[in-house]
Amino acid sequence: MSENTTMQILTPHVYWAQRHGEIYLRVELSDAKNLDISLQEKTLQFSAQGHGAKGDNEYKFSLEFLKAVRPEIDHKSTQRQVDIKIKKQEERWWDRLTLQEKKPLFLAPDFDRWLDESDAEMELQVKVGKEEEKINRISFESRVRKDPYLGLKKGYLFMYNLVQFLGFSWIFVNMTVRLFILGQDSFYDTFHTTADMMYFCQMMAVIEVVNPLLGLVKTGFFPAMIQVAGRNVVLFVVFGSLEQMQNKPVVFFVFYLWSAIEIFRYPFYMLACIGTEWKLLTWLRYSLWIPLYPLGVVAEAVAVIQSLAIFDETRLFSLPLPAVLGHSLSFSYTLQLYLVLMFLGLFINFRHLYKQRRRRYRSRKRKVH
Repeated sequence: MSENTTMQILTPHVYWAQRHGEIYLRVELSDAKNLDISLQEKTLQFSAQGHGAKGDNEYKFSLEFLKAVRPEIDHKSTQRQVDIKIKKQEERWWDRLTLQEKKPLFLAPDFDRWLDESDAEMELQVKVGKEEEKINRISFESRVRKDPYLGLKKGYLFMYNLVQFLGFSWIFVNMTVRLFILGQDSFYDTFHTTADMMYFCQMMAVIEVVNPLLGLVKTGFFPAMIQVAGRNVVLFVVFGSLEQMQNKPVVFFVFYLWSAIEIFRYPFYMLACIGTEWKLLTWLRYSLWIPLYPLGVVAEAVAVIQSLAIFDETRLFSLPLPAVLGHSLSFSYTLQLYLVLMFLGLFINFRHLYKQRRRRYRSRKRKVH
């Protein structure tokens, strides 16, 4: 007698799950061969040779479904199992799989795929929502004309943010290392060791005022102008023009706070240019400014206040006046007015940054839910 004729015909273990529109069957049969799967209106016939619960044999089973199904079968055979997907004739939830109330002994729920009806409805709603979103996005993209220079613009913005990140990182690392080595002595020569790089970075920052005007970024022009102009007044006018200010500890605190903010802001924008997001970096970009930005403005204000007496003494940038009114009007009066504007700018920018943060995390919560 041949080996095939002595083989026992057995029933494999079959696991099932459903969705509103599909039935999933998992047949526990490894290395299945000679697969023969037929499907009629309500009946499935399965036959195959493979390694199941009773070793290497021919396995068969049949199922009479509770309701009608479509005649097409989607199946996939792997080394471990045979997966079968069947579409229901009507998208409705079934109370059970088979027509007979008592399920066959070889049939059991597939808990890896199992969902109850309410969970399946929620999954279906999410799926429909994603499909609608995809259709809407495709429709929108087909209506909106693609910018032929988009790649060039993103490349330019990426390089700008990369250069600024490297510049402020150099300042931050340099100051940190000197602080650990020299301690408080590093406060007094911060300007002479980092001013050239800070000059470069702050002159480059003028580009951030121009970019919104050219439509390259969505950031508002006014907040960018307030920050760039405010920093450049402190850097070039207060520190740059007064040698007496360059050895003061306040320079260290101003430069350190500026760079501490920028070493997280610029890489965030850099990654956004290539459609990448790091959650920790995003949180740091939208959270660190809350303590650091006001502290930076306070440090700038201290620098301005310390410079008032020096401007009065040196008469630098004083405005000449007619003899009857006096010799000149000290530049310190301009700086006193600037102090008021500085804190007004702090309020405007703080409000702008807070709205950005709230909008960012509100949109993220919507995506999660």
